[in-house]
Amino acid sequence: MNNFKILNQINNYKDIKTLSYDQLRELATDIREYIIDITSKNGGHIGPSLGVVELTLALLRVFDPEVDRIVWDIGHQA
Repeated sequence: MNNFKILNQINNYKDIKTLSYDQLRELATDIREYIIDITSKNGGHIGPSLGVVELTLALLRVFDPEVDRIVWDIGHQA
């Protein structure tokens, strides 16, 4: 991966729970840059993916996806 300051340190969703709010903001930026990079190479719908970055991070910070179920609607959310 590119030089993503925080994203490169994340190995699984549990790592998100240890981040400060400033680090979460940096992670959101890293994820957006990664989505833009991949989508520019492969094509696809970028808007919905960019729109759910903070929502996804918040859900993963609060809930445990091994126990709690997070259900997305069809399609374009990454």
